[in-house]
Amino acid sequence: MKTHIIHPDPALEYAFIEGCSILESWNNADDPHASIARARVAPGVTTRRHALTGVTERYLILSGVGEVEVGEMSPERVQAGDVVVIPAGVRQRITNTGNDDLLFYAICTPRFTPACYAALD
Repeated sequence: MKTHIIHPDPALEYAFIEGCSILESWNNADDPHASIARARVAPGVTTRRHALTGVTERYLILSGVGEVEVGEMSPERVQAGDVVVIPAGVRQRITNTGNDDLLFYAICTPRFTPACYAALD
């Protein structure tokens, strides 16, 4: 792999079936080990409960406040700087409980592909 500097184009943000908007920062078949996407959840929105088959996901909260539900854990408040680690196959969803967009990076290992996404409700 060669050195890359990626400049994600905000115009490429898209609505995802989960109920959030996604801007892919890095998701390349030539690097199957990881992907990085910025997720944006509007105020008052709860994403669809889902799991990622065979993929561990980490949320790195950039701004806003929310409540995350992971597996059997009680819902927990998250804010800028928090990291949520979600093992492969574990159900998850997040709610924006604030007045501004909730922004976070979703860092997946191995990389996210649509085939790994499993909607649970």
